[in-house]
Amino acid sequence: MSNKPIVGITMGDAAGVGPEIILKSLKSEDVFDWCRPLVIGDAKFLEKAKPVVGADNLSVQSIEDVSEADFRLGNVPCIDLDLLPADLPLGEVSAESGDAAFQYLSKAIELAKQGNIHAICTAPLNKEALHLGGHKYPGHTEILAQLTDTKDYAMMLSAPDLKVIHVTTHVGIIDAVNQIEPERVYNVVKMADETLKKAGNDQPKIAVCGINPHAGENGLFGYGEEEEKVVPGIERAVNEGIDVQGPLPADTLFFRAVRGDFDIVVAMYHDQGHGPIKVLGLDAGVNITVGLPIIRTSVDHGTAFDIAGKGIADEKSLIEAIRQGVELAPKDLES
Repeated sequence: MSNKPIVGITMGDAAGVGPEIILKSLKSEDVFDWCRPLVIGDAKFLEKAKPVVGADNLSVQSIEDVSEADFRLGNVPCIDLDLLPADLPLGEVSAESGDAAFQYLSKAIELAKQGNIHAICTAPLNKEALHLGGHKYPGHTEILAQLTDTKDYAMMLSAPDLKVIHVTTHVGIIDAVNQIEPERVYNVVKMADETLKKAGNDQPKIAVCGINPHAGENGLFGYGEEEEKVVPGIERAVNEGIDVQGPLPADTLFFRAVRGDFDIVVAMYHDQGHGPIKVLGLDAGVNITVGLPIIRTSVDHGTAFDIAGKGIADEKSLIEAIRQGVELAPKDLES
């Protein structure tokens, strides 16, 4: 028996680097010190990746139920859905691998709802393959929200020196501006505050980006979007005792946050928040979906089809995603 959380690691698109970075991560003694890792995917693709990443000493345990898992360093327990043909080509978009990635995530959500796993950590999927497989979602976040009946949720990116949470994500810039409303800004600020407090920060310092250059500069840029769409949400949060400032010019805000002035930045749209995180390093970021009834973290990079099967994919982001999943998982586990 162990009170370490069970972290379900979904394989993502098996034609990408998911199997490789999973095996590389599960060679780490640290991961087993933190949690009980459980892969959800196709065991045959873990077997195929073993010689590629120099992991022939690992044993892949194909199981059907969590209760069968042998959680120990050197063993890789895998809920084996056995959905894909063994000869599926690596590095190519396919409907089969897109559908399988969806099924892995769906199974993980089912296990989390049942309390059989305590956090979900996702390897990358490919959006084109996902759509070809019949699942018309922008990405992992929206699947998780629908399958958990979650209405208010947000994407949070976490790097060693910067955390960013988004008011809007996978929509075009015109749609993003239309979707920004005071209620949404307030909800995202509140989710940021609650998430950081759960992770041990008693009084998070939150900063909110403006929409326009220089946060509108008192109406000089834009059409008053900051005053109409952003300020009322911030004021509501301030009135509830949340330490939040803004709207602030995005061109200097991220520098200030990295310097330590703020614990998290609320970005208004996808590229406003993703750009600064990516500059810090593609292997450094972790994607966290906040607002869900379950814990979900992810690597913040794609399937890297161009290097799939070469054994050179970096596992640092996945290891950090597992660590942060453990950090956010329930602490009162009995078994």
